[in-house]
Amino acid sequence: MRIYINDRPCEAQPGDILLDVAKQNKCHIGYICGGSGVCQSCFVYVQDGMDCLSERSDVEKAFISDKLTEAGGRLACQTKIIKDGNLHVLSRAEMFRRIVLGLNVPSFVTYAQTIGYNVVNQLPSGIGNIVNRVREGRLNPLTSIQNIGRGLGPASQLVSRNIFETLPFLQGPVNMVGAGTKGLFDMASNALCRVSGGSLHLPGTTCETCVDEPQIEKVHIKASPAKK
Repeated sequence: MRIYINDRPCEAQPGDILLDVAKQNKCHIGYICGGSGVCQSCFVYVQDGMDCLSERSDVEKAFISDKLTEAGGRLACQTKIIKDGNLHVLSRAEMFRRIVLGLNVPSFVTYAQTIGYNVVNQLPSGIGNIVNRVREGRLNPLTSIQNIGRGLGPASQLVSRNIFETLPFLQGPVNMVGAGTKGLFDMASNALCRVSGGSLHLPGTTCETCVDEPQIEKVHIKASPAKK
């Protein structure tokens, strides 16, 4: 079957997890925790075809408010495709990008209020859900931390890509620094490497300055005599 994620056609089959479909079709909708259901980074809006998807899991009920549920909110890592149909999904980042590009101030205010409401009101139930799953053995904290570590790189690239797609005038300065977004992150990682003596790097980057000996750049500041 064919579904649409951010208006991009993606091949899928009943039984597939929505987040896996996005990954396989290189149409990432954001993920950090690797499907553990602890970060909400894979939050999506189902615009059409909710009947093609599984019922909300206990994780989604804990993390997603009634307001966002009414707006079609789901967690892609918890959502399974159960049958063929007309399915259209928008990621949270894509929804925000379209609001910004459309200069739709009322929609932006509503969007911000809804997200803020969800964070404030669902935090206690979300934390409670995580604690219960750990106690029941359904969630391994160590595995979740490892997944988060692996997901930080793709997440940072997704965020930066959406920023440049939304605000294209930033692309020029970045290209002057390096080869697109990756060049910017690589340059930042090199700087962190020098300052930290080779002990700190940004995830998903390539460091070219890491050596055995610490490299800490010194900056000399010379004060000019005060003018009378």
